[in-house]
Amino acid sequence: MHPALRNWLQLPTLAGVCTLLAVALSLRWMPPAPAALAWTLLGGYTVAFLAHDGAARRHPRAGDALLVVMVVLALALVMLAPRLGTPQVLLVVWTAVIAMVWPPRVAVVAVLLVNLASWWILSMAGHPAPLTVTLLYAGFQAFAALTAYYALSAERARDALARVNADLLATRALLADSARDGERLRLARELHDVAGHKLTALTLNLRALSGDAAFAGHGELAIAERMAGELMGDLRGVVQAIRDNRGLDLGTALHALAAPLPRPRLHLALDDTLRLDDPERAELLLRVVQEALTNAARHGDAGVLRVELQRDATRGGLRLQAIDNGRARGPLREGNGLAGMRERIEGAGGELQVAPDRGGGVRIDVWLPA
Repeated sequence: MHPALRNWLQLPTLAGVCTLLAVALSLRWMPPAPAALAWTLLGGYTVAFLAHDGAARRHPRAGDALLVVMVVLALALVMLAPRLGTPQVLLVVWTAVIAMVWPPRVAVVAVLLVNLASWWILSMAGHPAPLTVTLLYAGFQAFAALTAYYALSAERARDALARVNADLLATRALLADSARDGERLRLARELHDVAGHKLTALTLNLRALSGDAAFAGHGELAIAERMAGELMGDLRGVVQAIRDNRGLDLGTALHALAAPLPRPRLHLALDDTLRLDDPERAELLLRVVQEALTNAARHGDAGVLRVELQRDATRGGLRLQAIDNGRARGPLREGNGLAGMRERIEGAGGELQVAPDRGGGVRIDVWLPA
């Protein structure tokens, strides 16, 4: 689904559109002369309202400019029809929008100034009760602002909980795999040290018996000695296979990290021959992908994050590349998350680079020594 259509189908946007339709129905009671201008003002307000979210995602200042256009058009409609009573509803919708995008202090000052301007317009137009109407709609604005603010807070809390849950699932998968890897190593050592030692002793005793004159001519001793040797070879092969199969399954942990998040989807490409034996290094790569997922969802509104992990044929070591298909807004600036990640990677002897991708998203390149 197209991002703009997805934003328009959200419940707050649909509620705003229904409110604008109600205001549009009230314009039929206006005299024919100013009705055309009123429809123009309402149409411009509607366009600015629908375009605000997409513009703000591309550039915050464009979104702020549309909010200014919305309030100017709303006040102009109040001035055009001061006794109609419905144009003030546009200020309620505008208040709900700024409560979700502006800091609370800035939003409160803006609402007070707009209500003061609305009261002045009604007073200059000779409205019989300008203060009562202004206070009435100010109450609606406060209700809309609080509802929008708490809805945004709940959404942020839900996203934070989803990230924490994803982090726990990924860490649990990594720890479980690390525990299994440790158990395989312990089993290999036990087989080599205990069973191998006893088979060696058995082989030596069989060899000594075969050299005894009392057991000369017994073919069973030669067969038993040969089978003990073959068993020792099989045991060494099993121990070597267990050691060769060691390595952490980073792919499972990464999928567990992305599964609880609604956006973006994780497309993972891992080198099949790659084995990670160091849990700290695997955990570091896991945190890099986690930060890439967070930034892609929070800042770029990305739908897909492509992650590739492979051996670096040129320099050796490991190379991880994460590219999202979002739209970076403005110049790239490293926040606390990326800055902390850079410090951890450089502390491990690696390198991290963050740059805009040709598709409009963000590309994160990480190199770690072998």
